[in-house]
Amino acid sequence: QVQLVESGGGLVQPGGSLRLSCAVSRIIVSFYAMGWYRQAPGKQRELVASITTFNQSDYADSVKGRFTISRDNAKNTVYLQMSSLKPEDTARYYCNLGRYVNSHYVPDLWGQGTQVTVSS
Repeated sequence: QVQLVESGGGLVQPGGSLRLSCAVSRIIVSFYAMGWYRQAPGKQRELVASITTFNQSDYADSVKGRFTISRDNAKNTVYLQMSSLKPEDTARYYCNLGRYVNSHYVPDLWGQGTQVTVSS
C-alpha cells in the first residue's frame, strides 16, 4: 500500500529553521499534486502549502515568504523548508498526496505527521 512517511520535525527556537521531508513509497510522486497541512491543539487542520505536478506552488498567507515546498522526483520525496519560525507555527505537520479540483488542492492520502514545536 502507498505510504507517506514524514520526518524532520522537532524543537526549534523562534527565528530558526527546519526542513520536513515526506518519503513516499509504492507510487510515483511526480504524477501527483502534493501538500502539507498542519494542526495545532484545539485548532482545525489547515493547508500550509501545495505543489502541482508542474511544480507550481501555493501557500497559506501565514507562511508566505517563510516556507517553501519542493519535490525531488528522483527520491520520490517532498519537502517543506521552514524558516523564520514563530511560536504560532507549532503544530503537527502532515504530508499528503492529492489533486486539484477547480484550482483547489484536495488531499487524498495522508502521512502520520511530524511534530514541530517552536519555543525558546
